[in-house]
Amino acid sequence: MDDNFNNTQENENISENTPVFTNRHVTNVDKISDAVDRLKDEIQKVIVGQDEEIELMLAALFTGGHILLEGVPGIAKTLTAKLLAKTLSVGFSRIQFTPDLMPSDVIGTTIYNMKSSEFTFSAGPVFSNVVLIDEINRAPAKTQAALFEAMEEKQVTVDGTTHKMEPPFFVLATQNPIEQEGTYKLPEAQLDRFLFKINLKYPSLENEQLILRRFKEDFNNTQQEEVQPVFNASEIKEYSEIIEKIHIKDELLDYIARIVHDTRNNGDLFLGASPRASLAIMKTSKAIAAINGRDFVTPDDIKYVAYPVMNHRIILTPEREMEGTESSDVIDEILKRIEVPR
Repeated sequence: MDDNFNNTQENENISENTPVFTNRHVTNVDKISDAVDRLKDEIQKVIVGQDEEIELMLAALFTGGHILLEGVPGIAKTLTAKLLAKTLSVGFSRIQFTPDLMPSDVIGTTIYNMKSSEFTFSAGPVFSNVVLIDEINRAPAKTQAALFEAMEEKQVTVDGTTHKMEPPFFVLATQNPIEQEGTYKLPEAQLDRFLFKINLKYPSLENEQLILRRFKEDFNNTQQEEVQPVFNASEIKEYSEIIEKIHIKDELLDYIARIVHDTRNNGDLFLGASPRASLAIMKTSKAIAAINGRDFVTPDDIKYVAYPVMNHRIILTPEREMEGTESSDVIDEILKRIEVPR
């Protein structure tokens, strides 16, 4: 934690009314940052870079959200998701979405048992802790819709019977924004179920050089076998409870509300962000603070998560789309325009 906060009471230049943020609000916050550092070390045995993406994935995991990874083929979307799952001692399943995939192939179905003369539920692959959905936009709308209840309510209803998901339940979905043939665009209602949409970019020249050097004698990518679990389901629950207690000032809550409200009254946007976006920014800014070893949220934490929270929840006007405006441009303008609390 920053020394300016630890030593506030001893600093004669600080007013007596200045709030003091110490670990009296949250205990063991350092456990989270230490665990995240160890997890990054494990993933980076294989993956080069992507620190920010890994932090955002963990912020979503700790706050009960889901991730949509978007990027061109070959930039390690699926590999990153698989390695993250490998660092967690929890259940893992992978579902390859295809145009002929049925909802029952995802959530499961009721089967008649000839021996007992009863119908029993056979759970689908979505009943796991970490679920990797590869190329989610390849499946038709009815299969995508099968995930709605599971992602939002952590349960699945089949033939009138509700089946609960075991915590943690974390969906990592990937999609390719370039290919349009044989794909089905995700509806806005389903996009809103994802806490973050992370746009993965090509690596920098320096990182690509490191990739080549790392794998010049490892054609079969055997380094994946060296990745070890870092924490388990009970520790994920513990970290989530710590993050809930992270301090966030009311002024920062108002700041979040103004940012999201601006998207609904913005001439560049056809559709603004929902209240779910406000809650997502609040929760994940707390997680980012904890990941960085702090027990209080700063405006920079809010700015850090604002784009991945809102980029898939806003729609540009047709005029702005034709001009080549990106959603990131609009969000950047909003963040510059809204006054930061002091």
